[in-house]
Amino acid sequence: MKLFKSSNPIMSEKTFDSYSESYQGEAMTVNGAVNKTLVFLAILIISAIIGWDMALKGNFSPTLMYVLIFAALGLAVISAFRPQLVMYTGTAYCVIKGLVVGMISVMFEFAYPGIVIQALMLTAGTAAGMLFMYKAGIIKVTDTFRSIIYIATGGIALFYLISFGLSFAGIQMPMIHDNGPMGIGFSVFVVALAALNLLLDFDFIEKGAERKAPKFMEWMGAFGLIITLVWLYIEILRLLSKLKD
Repeated sequence: MKLFKSSNPIMSEKTFDSYSESYQGEAMTVNGAVNKTLVFLAILIISAIIGWDMALKGNFSPTLMYVLIFAALGLAVISAFRPQLVMYTGTAYCVIKGLVVGMISVMFEFAYPGIVIQALMLTAGTAAGMLFMYKAGIIKVTDTFRSIIYIATGGIALFYLISFGLSFAGIQMPMIHDNGPMGIGFSVFVVALAALNLLLDFDFIEKGAERKAPKFMEWMGAFGLIITLVWLYIEILRLLSKLKD
């Protein structure tokens, strides 16, 4: 869930200050965070390929999907409160979440051939575009901007949790699943929100390096970025499927 990521208030600038005051070891760098993001991304991709293969062979069930999703959520919660462990919890998260992403991708690909490569290209393009806008200062990450994104992201997370709970009672919230104007508009909003969250991840990494946060915070920055990219990819898949319908 997106609720637990680098935009979590636990990982605020005050957190950097508290760690920096008591930590005497090697400091966090932007390049270090980038390298660790690539490590997480490689693990995620390999796991997604395995998940894709499992789904093609029929080794898939809704129960397995729920178990994997809750396991990934649990690891994200642990990571938010224990950033020193993110090297390990983040690795486990990428393995588990990769399996989920691979299985979900197969379902979308069978329903809409070609949709996965389109979603991957749009995700990569969106990430590159947001990085350019962040580095160019086109969109500045201010305290007000952070607060708005925090509130909107928390609202969407709560909305999804309620929808997930209602699904067990056989109740579907049409605004999420419909392919009409409201459903498409909702997906466009969520995709845009996920893209804006990338700015918070970039800012988290840059601010951490500026404040000389502990080296292990590179893993936390990379972890937050991976969670956002996965969220963005899934939401783009949903939007494309609605547009194709």
